[in-house]
Amino acid sequence: MSVPNIVIDTNVVIAALRSKRGASNKLLSLVGTSKFEIHDSVALILEYEEVLQRQRTELGLSQDEVSIFIDSLCAMAHHHKIYFLWRPFLTDVNDELVLELAVSANCEYILTHNVRDFKGSEKFGIRAITPKEFLQIIREV
Repeated sequence: MSVPNIVIDTNVVIAALRSKRGASNKLLSLVGTSKFEIHDSVALILEYEEVLQRQRTELGLSQDEVSIFIDSLCAMAHHHKIYFLWRPFLTDVNDELVLELAVSANCEYILTHNVRDFKGSEKFGIRAITPKEFLQIIREV
């Protein structure tokens, strides 16, 4: 049986670093296990890094800790080059890079706290769901 392939939206990463008690943090603690496979692209990693650096003080992280975190995520992810753009497809242009990656990587899920922003992703066979819903699917709740 194959494991689910996912893309993690930036808001889930931020939520995971803000609270050690939520579903987002639980999800990140499972990255690198055999429960699922994460996928990334240069654009998504740059977005993670930009947002984390901007919010690092409130997250209690140093510049080095942000770099280590990003490097760790990259080490556990499958990397993809995006050769096509579906834009404009979603209502929030900033989410297009997440959908493009999910399509390119043939992912089943986009994990996000803004599920409504990915309305229409089902046309590509991709479900936008919350980390809590995903943890229930993989029986980790």
